[in-house]
Amino acid sequence: MSSLSLTREELASYIDHTLLKPEASREQIRAVCEEAKQYHFASVCVNPCWVPLIAEELKGSGVSVCCVIGFPLGASLSSVKAFEAREAVAAGAQEIDMVINIGAVKSGGWELVREDIAAVNAAKGTAKLKVIIETCLLTDEEKVRVCQIAKEVGADFVKTSTGFSTGGATVHDVELMRRTVGPEMGVKASGGIRTLADALAMIEAGASRLGASAGVKIIEAL
Repeated sequence: MSSLSLTREELASYIDHTLLKPEASREQIRAVCEEAKQYHFASVCVNPCWVPLIAEELKGSGVSVCCVIGFPLGASLSSVKAFEAREAVAAGAQEIDMVINIGAVKSGGWELVREDIAAVNAAKGTAKLKVIIETCLLTDEEKVRVCQIAKEVGADFVKTSTGFSTGGATVHDVELMRRTVGPEMGVKASGGIRTLADALAMIEAGASRLGASAGVKIIEAL
């Protein structure tokens, strides 16, 4: 049982309320925005095509507009990720969650990994950049190296997972990422966070943001 004591408002401020399913409808996206405004979540996180809609829905609410880039595989060209990020920001995105080139990591292509993150970082303007490293596919050594690169490039957060691969956030990975980037950089835990206990465990491990589609259920459990 967690010893962490948070109010509903405090817990909500950690949550990126997320809807990334390919079949998500306009009505479902709107509903997620309404929930985010009601509970005062940190952001709503969607696929790029929905950014104009949620930017309009969330205007003046204090809830940030968050968008995934190169999602969910991370295998797009760096130039394409940069273009996608620029277009998303122009449409109203305030936070960008990009997937790294996972194949480059597995091949030891560290310069390509750096260039890929740097391209999006340069394209994002004033938006925050979260770097999704897809922890379930990496060794601990690879996780550490990617986190170090993301920090060196100037990203704002490192993030565990897309939620679309073989696994999601774990306490071990969040602790490892927090140790690696230090206290000043954000760590976002995402993928498989479905209960209040999950959420509190990730925050205790060092997460400063949570990606969850079950945000309402998590808050209602508190």
